[in-house]
Amino acid sequence: MRPKLMTLLEWLAKASAVLAGLLLTGITLMTCVSLVGRNTTGWTLVGDFELTAYAAGAAIALFLPICQFHRANIIVDFFTVKARPATRQALDRLGAALLAAAMALMAWRSALGLANAWSTQTGSMMLGVPDWWVYVCIVPGLALTALIATVQALLGFGDEPQR
Repeated sequence: MRPKLMTLLEWLAKASAVLAGLLLTGITLMTCVSLVGRNTTGWTLVGDFELTAYAAGAAIALFLPICQFHRANIIVDFFTVKARPATRQALDRLGAALLAAAMALMAWRSALGLANAWSTQTGSMMLGVPDWWVYVCIVPGLALTALIATVQALLGFGDEPQR
């Protein structure tokens, strides 16, 4: 039976991925409009590159939780392919713990960046979009990834994945 915690984490990871997909869809449509306008009438969206950079950074962070939940990150198993399943499971849990520590550190430092961007009210050069908007999307994605990896390191992954 699957713990309720894992069901909740999966739902949060999926919601995060949907938000990331919406961000990328919006940026793709904006880029198409800008390119068509630039190449047909000479009209373009000012600052489209800024919005693209902001949305891409946020989307990457928002896609991380679903990747970790499904163990879809790159696994280098060259040296462990012939190891016993229990050994591979232990190494995978260790890897999840290390990833959890790295993501927690990144979430913490990004939260400090959010606080700094909020207090200084810095913004993008062309549009003046507040920098803290990006951090608002990045911090939850990193924190959720850290939480998922922590739970996986402590409770395991369930079934051994196919490799």
